[in-house]
Amino acid sequence: MKQKFNIIKSTCVPLPLENVDTDQIIPARFLKATDKEGFGDNLFRDWRYNADGSPKDFVLNDSTYGGELLVAGKNFGCGSSREHAAWAIAGYGFRVVVSSFFADIHKQNELNNFVLPVVVTEDFLSELFNSIKANPKTVLTVDLPNQTVTNESTGHSEHFEINGYKKYCLMNAFDDIDFLLENKGKIEAYEQRLV
Repeated sequence: MKQKFNIIKSTCVPLPLENVDTDQIIPARFLKATDKEGFGDNLFRDWRYNADGSPKDFVLNDSTYGGELLVAGKNFGCGSSREHAAWAIAGYGFRVVVSSFFADIHKQNELNNFVLPVVVTEDFLSELFNSIKANPKTVLTVDLPNQTVTNESTGHSEHFEINGYKKYCLMNAFDDIDFLLENKGKIEAYEQRLV
């Protein structure tokens, strides 16, 4: 669902695991669907549930944690380039994923599905995990206009980078087609000058 981004303040779900690949995010057996509906139900499916459907001891099954922010270990979204992984993250309700490194294609897939990937330093990521462990109600503030993420428990902030076009699209809830439609008049005027 398209929602405008501005400033998001939320508690977090910690996933302090490195090299989480897209097959773990959304197992391959769920890739037959071409509609984004229902993918959030199967986010981290094999880590969340046993074969009989009973829940496992996994952070998404722990009511201690919740919120719109997923804080993940280094190299998040590696492996295959399946866009369904970003669908599952967005479908579950995460609006931001914080990590020290994202696989490039997955990072773009998140942006294209209105999930903001925020890259922070290893030290800041470690501090976030420590804060969340000490207090599951730890709040992070992600300020897209100023491109900062702040750990409200410590007051520490970091600046993050984002492509200017993608920032504009997120702040206006535009996908690529919406952006083209917004600029239709300019495109047509340019084309007229070429005639």
